[in-house]
Amino acid sequence: MPQMLSSVKGIVGEIVVLDTGSSDRTREIAREFGARVYSFEWCDDFAAARNECLKYAQGDWILVLDADEMLVPEIAPQILQAINSEDVLLINLIRQEVGASQSPYSLVSRLFRNRPGIRFSRPYHAMVDDSVAEIVKREPNWQIASIPQVAIWHSGYQINAIAAKNKLQKAQAAMERYISYYPNDAYACSKLGALYVESGQIQRGINLLMRGLNAAAIDDSMLYELNYHLGIAYRQQQDAVKAKQHYQAAIDTNVFPAIKLGAYNNLGNLLKDGGDLKGAEKAYKAALKIDPYFAIGHYNLGLTLKAMGNLTDAIAYYRQAIKINPDHAEAHQNLGVALLKIGKQPESLAAFKRAIALHEPHRPFEAERLRRGLQEMGLSDVRF
Repeated sequence: MPQMLSSVKGIVGEIVVLDTGSSDRTREIAREFGARVYSFEWCDDFAAARNECLKYAQGDWILVLDADEMLVPEIAPQILQAINSEDVLLINLIRQEVGASQSPYSLVSRLFRNRPGIRFSRPYHAMVDDSVAEIVKREPNWQIASIPQVAIWHSGYQINAIAAKNKLQKAQAAMERYISYYPNDAYACSKLGALYVESGQIQRGINLLMRGLNAAAIDDSMLYELNYHLGIAYRQQQDAVKAKQHYQAAIDTNVFPAIKLGAYNNLGNLLKDGGDLKGAEKAYKAALKIDPYFAIGHYNLGLTLKAMGNLTDAIAYYRQAIKINPDHAEAHQNLGVALLKIGKQPESLAAFKRAIALHEPHRPFEAERLRRGLQEMGLSDVRF
């Protein structure tokens, strides 16, 4: 919460905070930042909570952030320029999912004019798109814009954050109630289907995702989501053919290129594990062309090149992954292996030492396994 409030201070004209039942110092912290704080009883509906908050907003434009998000400092000039456009009703923003390495970006409709007709809908991943579409249909002079740079950092997809807040259970309860009223809604099928897949109910998830693909009036963003999650589901069922088909269908949709990183990366993993190293290399390089700072893409490309016998380039990609994400334990570990293979023992041991240190807090068994492996190779005189 403090990070979120700090990120908008001096940029927005007012701060409105809606407390849905916190038991910590949320209300006190918000007031310290000059926010007006209101209460709302949680009802398993994110849209209802956000619409309640809209009642208290007084400015001409509204920017919506959750407590686990923050505005990227460098984005303020682009936002201020965008809201000065007289014919723009809604500005889509790119959100970076910190900790969600497989699909690190999403497009969110969080910046829009403050007018009565704009309301949030959908109980999970609530959005204003439906009401905005109705307004644009009646008043075609309005435009919908997007800022191509990352505007929001979101930390809520980190594993510990999800577990601590029971996010999956809350989301599933909200979506199961919603889909009982709208059984053929592509949005509901996509969100709930993905939640089922994530919780291990694979076939149940596939059935919903396929139902979503057959729904009427699917936009490109939803088409991407449905195919992307079907790719994940079929991969978990060991059906590589169908997984590949859906990942490729996701890549072929007309969405922001950054949104496709997850599909490119997962397709690369699928091809690599199936022995198609050239295909995997092509997929990873396509992802890195979109985002040169995609650390997991550099790491996976390093693994692929190593499997192809190209240790020199593999080492370069491991190092680039580490430069972007210095705490990537597996990148340090594989860098150590590759350096050892080309005879650079001191550099290799330094990489292994860093890998062990990074594994120790979260994966102590992996740290110990790595120590023993080094001892078996005759490197027991090195202290880690």
